[in-house]
Amino acid sequence: MTHTIENKYLGELRTESTHLKSSKTITTDAPKDNNGLGNAFSPTDLVSSALCSCITTIMGICAKKNNFILPKSTSFITKTMSSNPRRISKISVEINFETNNLSEKQIKKLIKVAKGCPVAQSLSSDLIQEINYNF
Repeated sequence: MTHTIENKYLGELRTESTHLKSSKTITTDAPKDNNGLGNAFSPTDLVSSALCSCITTIMGICAKKNNFILPKSTSFITKTMSSNPRRISKISVEINFETNNLSEKQIKKLIKVAKGCPVAQSLSSDLIQEINYNF
C-alpha cells in the first residue's frame, strides 16, 4: 500500500499533514470554541474547503474534456456546526466566476457534474450542502 498523507499530532491540539508526493504541509488547530487556539484551519474547516475545491476541480475537468475553459473563480464558504454530537451540520458555498462567455448549456453541464463531486458524495446525507453558482 502506498501512503499519500502523513499526519502528526504536534501537541496542544495542533496537527500537521504532509502530502508525501509534494512535501506540501497543512497545519490544523482546534477552533477557539472547542478548546483550541484557532490559529489555523480546523479539521472541519478543511472538510468545508475540500467540498468547494472538489466542486471547482470537477467542473474544470468537465470543461477541459468538453474543450472550453472554466473561468477563474473566488468562493466563500460558511461552515455551521451543531452539537450533540458536535459535527458540521451545513456547508454553504458561494462560487463567483469571472466574467465569461459560457453558454447556458455549458453552465448546466458544469452544475450537473459539480453535484457528483466525490467529496459531496462522501459527506453524510444529514449534512446540508448549499451551493450557489454565480456565473
